[in-house]
Amino acid sequence: MKKAEFIQAVAEKAGLSKKDTQRVIDAALEVITEALQSGKEVSFIGFGTFTTVQRAAREAKIPGTEQTIKVPATRVVKFKVGKKLKEAVARGES
Repeated sequence: MKKAEFIQAVAEKAGLSKKDTQRVIDAALEVITEALQSGKEVSFIGFGTFTTVQRAAREAKIPGTEQTIKVPATRVVKFKVGKKLKEAVARGES
């Protein structure tokens, strides 16, 4: 599902215009991004939790060659699935 399809589906479920729905979704994504940038976690009970973790520097091999490169340390986003979402997906519910 692409963003435009997501906005359309949310607008229909919420009874809002697509324009208003897009503003709300864009604002929500911006708030989540800002929270993660500042090291906070974002948790939606039953859905899941967004956090950031620090990955250590390491060496990696380039596939097909024996060449190794140094991968610098970085901070990445991690998502832990909530119980309700996990169960719903396992049962095939929406």
